[in-house]
Amino acid sequence: MEVIRLNGEPLAFRMRPTNIDEIVGQKEIIGKHTSLYKMIKNGYVPSMLLYGEPGIGKTSIAYAIAGTTKIPFFALNATTAGKKDVEAVVDETRLTGKVILFLDEIHRFNKAQQDYLLPHVERGDIILIGATTENPFHDVNPAIRSRCGQIKQLTRLPVDDIKELLTRALHDEKKGLGQENVQISDEQITKIAFGSNGDARKSLTLLESIIYSSSREGNIYVVEDETIDDMIGNVGVYGDKKGSNFYNLLSSLQKSIRGSDVDAALYYLAHLLETGDLTAVNRRLLVIAYEDIGLANTAVGNNVLAAVTASERLGLPEARIPLSVAVVEMCLSYKSNSAYKALDMAINDIRTGHVGDIPKHLRDGHYAGSKVLGHVGYKYPHDYPIGTFGGWVQQDYLPDNLKGTKYYRPIEAGEEKRLAAIYQKLEEFRKKK
Repeated sequence: MEVIRLNGEPLAFRMRPTNIDEIVGQKEIIGKHTSLYKMIKNGYVPSMLLYGEPGIGKTSIAYAIAGTTKIPFFALNATTAGKKDVEAVVDETRLTGKVILFLDEIHRFNKAQQDYLLPHVERGDIILIGATTENPFHDVNPAIRSRCGQIKQLTRLPVDDIKELLTRALHDEKKGLGQENVQISDEQITKIAFGSNGDARKSLTLLESIIYSSSREGNIYVVEDETIDDMIGNVGVYGDKKGSNFYNLLSSLQKSIRGSDVDAALYYLAHLLETGDLTAVNRRLLVIAYEDIGLANTAVGNNVLAAVTASERLGLPEARIPLSVAVVEMCLSYKSNSAYKALDMAINDIRTGHVGDIPKHLRDGHYAGSKVLGHVGYKYPHDYPIGTFGGWVQQDYLPDNLKGTKYYRPIEAGEEKRLAAIYQKLEEFRKKK
């Protein structure tokens, strides 16, 4: 969607800040009150990692730092750069001394490139500014990470910051659109700011596209609401199916359901469905049904499975209909995590060696010779009716060294309240025996 002007440079490129005082937004990262701002102003630039979604200022901050310090600056993209590119930067340090290397998509750097670069970063010949859309603690090599004194997570820009950037671009005669006659209202600028969803680069690209798609009255571009609405489209969707933000969306969906916030859960469901990965959404909803609702409402598991099955048969966009029902039901359902928490405790015992021999009366006795091995003494509970419960008989089931171990801790919520009462009653029977 980028509109390239006659000089070949899109507006978003031309408006890139040339020093840190021109940066719009990210005040918590590089505002005048921050230690990073003060360090750079004093001529000291630490190696750093900048982490965040596309278009929110990672590249701009790197270029602004270079422009402020006047240190020789080189930019590479890890998806296309080879070892020779890195060698060229190293060679430059021998001629000019210290340089700044901006490495975009740093998580894609291969081992050979890293091994060659690391000692130069460690000595300080190269100041490394790495940018990544992925969580650096998951996707950036620890050796690189340990040499970066600053790891900064950038966030989407608020509407006011985007408006400031758009207004600046409209009035800047040298780099922006100040030489054009544009008729645009403050309300329309606000609409573009909202439509860019916190993405500074996208907001400038939208502005440029909207202006040059508008009708002209003489030499004046007259911006109309219909043009803005047409250009904005699906601009808010961001979440690569294999990227960190996609997993953040899945996590936020589950935590919103667990927290019984219907509106938040529907928001995250909408965002996830807009990415188009129905399979991942369905898997997560099934997990939530058993992890967070569990024994408090055992019908939910079947209901969510039915909704998931329906969504798979329907496909998008109709799949959103049964899934919306499932999400609202889970949000407003009684909740319990007691069953899976109990299992996790048992798994931990096994993994840490807290195990024992299976009692002989529980071992397989359906073969000749089992009695010789002592696999006898099992009492069949159905032969011992107990009220309306069915059948129960006192006998040991856990290994001798684990007798009395309790994993399950019932929660008195919804349907589990009834199950908890049965559990407590059986405990009383065991104590009497």
